[in-house]
Amino acid sequence: MKSKKRLVYSTNTGRHCPDCSQPLDTCLCDKAPDPDRGDGIVRLLRESKGRRGKPVTLIKGLGLDGPALKSLCKALKSKFGVGGTCVADDILIQGDIRERLAEELRSRGFTVKISGG
Repeated sequence: MKSKKRLVYSTNTGRHCPDCSQPLDTCLCDKAPDPDRGDGIVRLLRESKGRRGKPVTLIKGLGLDGPALKSLCKALKSKFGVGGTCVADDILIQGDIRERLAEELRSRGFTVKISGG
């Protein structure tokens, strides 16, 4: 008779590969997802906390490396005539221009969701 004991849930080893069910660092298949890429959806968030009430748009989930992220940031800033910067793997753009940014990013081939208040 087959044993019914199996691991149901554990946070011991972190994220697991969806195909081989092994931890990502010891994955047996070549289809392991890149943990830094996210789910493939770019999210545009409006934030004003810690900025004296001035709104900024935060672009998260791009999944780009350093040089590509910086060139996209520079292109967006020059297209809309605003300031901004790259923060870690995200882009921070001054002002609440989420709708215009969403149109531009969709035209560049990204899947975009607008979130935040």
